Amino acid sequence: MPFYELVCIARHNIVESNLKDLLKTTAKQVINRGGVVRGFDNWGDMKIPHRIKRHQEYFTDGRYWAMHFDANPLIIQELGKKLAVDTRVLRHTFIKLGDKLETVVARPDKT
Repeated sequence: MPFYELVCIARHNIVESNLKDLLKTTAKQVINRGGVVRGFDNWGDMKIPHRIKRHQEYFTDGRYWAMHFDANPLIIQELGKKLAVDTRVLRHTFIKLGDKLETVVARPDKT
């Protein structure tokens, strides 16, 4: 199973419990379809490089977070569709880290 990273920008004014629910539902969608969630990174609130119009509102700030997981490509498609209609999510992208564990382990850490 390939290894992926989901990088997501949520609304900056989202309450903590709502953000936890978003993380939990995203992880459940991967797990329920046979994937494995490896972990989360909370990058915090940051300025968005350009103004985004999403859900009939404009946003200049967002709460960035990442999820590392193993899944097949069909899970990625389904998860992408769910995140696209979620009103808490401004933007999301999937990054394929590799097909083998060795390629992911050899990847240098971010500083």
